Amino acid sequence: MTPQQVADLIRKSIPGATVEVRSGDNVHFESRVVSAEFAGKRPLQRHQLVYKALGDLMGGEIHALSIEALTPEELQHASRSA
Repeated sequence: MTPQQVADLIRKSIPGATVEVRSGDNVHFESRVVSAEFAGKRPLQRHQLVYKALGDLMGGEIHALSIEALTPEELQHASRSA
């Protein structure tokens, strides 16, 4: 899997999301997913939405995935704080 393929799968499952995925070895990935769909959801629920997008690839072709899941408002707040 490439970072682009992982990002495309997440975008397909969470329409309207802004997705960035990085990987140094195409097995371990880091992602930032920004979606209004995350509003009112706990971090675990947000991660479950992302994992659902990747299904059986998790633990197989995708050995590990770090997820930063934010709402657009949270991203905006984080950008101002930085």
